[in-house]
Amino acid sequence: MNWILKNVLLAAAILLGLFLIAKVGLDIVTRHNRTVEVPDFTNLTVEEAGKVASKGHVGLKVTDSVFIYRLGAGVVYRQNPQAGSIVKRGRKVFLTINSVEPKKVSMPNLVGYSILEAKAELDNRGLVLGRLTYKPDIATNRVLQQRSRGRLVSPGDPIISGSTIDLTLGLGRSESTTRVPVVVGMKYIAAIDALHDRYLNVGKAVFDSGIHTYVDSVNAVVYKQDPEKSVKKLGTEVKLYLTLDPEKVPKK
Repeated sequence: MNWILKNVLLAAAILLGLFLIAKVGLDIVTRHNRTVEVPDFTNLTVEEAGKVASKGHVGLKVTDSVFIYRLGAGVVYRQNPQAGSIVKRGRKVFLTINSVEPKKVSMPNLVGYSILEAKAELDNRGLVLGRLTYKPDIATNRVLQQRSRGRLVSPGDPIISGSTIDLTLGLGRSESTTRVPVVVGMKYIAAIDALHDRYLNVGKAVFDSGIHTYVDSVNAVVYKQDPEKSVKKLGTEVKLYLTLDPEKVPKK
């Protein structure tokens, strides 16, 4: 019986050892429990962003450029994933930078697209989603019209990269409300994106007296919003209060 018990114990030890080896190997491959918070690269040059990325244990890849005359040439305008997102260590962050020279892109045909498809297409073209306006239609959040600076813009029209595109969307009877997200603690552009993700608009943006330039506004953080977390109609305006003073931003 002793040799049987010894063999059983030996087999159990081998199985346990194989399990531990497999688990450690899997953890290494998947980087289990090795997550980091994505740094904020907004308004940094690519070189500066690279240094921050190295310290933050993420990678960088410049995937697009826009032209915004109020923003410094060559600095980061937008990033994906957004700052503050929790990702696996080594994850690549995709950057859109402000180009030195304005460039033009061909306006896509967004009519008939869902708002999510339209936003993805605008991002791909280096264009910016602007105001969302709703009118009765059989399909909620289907694009009915596309405008730039108040004028209808046709598919194929040349348009400066970084331009804001306003959309008129359908509003059905059954899907007419959404929940207002909490954007306090977010930077201005990230807050706009978060509101658009819930089919809402930025109403009035109230900046502190110390915010003078476009760069200041990009770096400003929301410290108050109105309305706060609640259920509202699609297209509702959310008033934002922004500051550069970290002491004014409520702690999470």
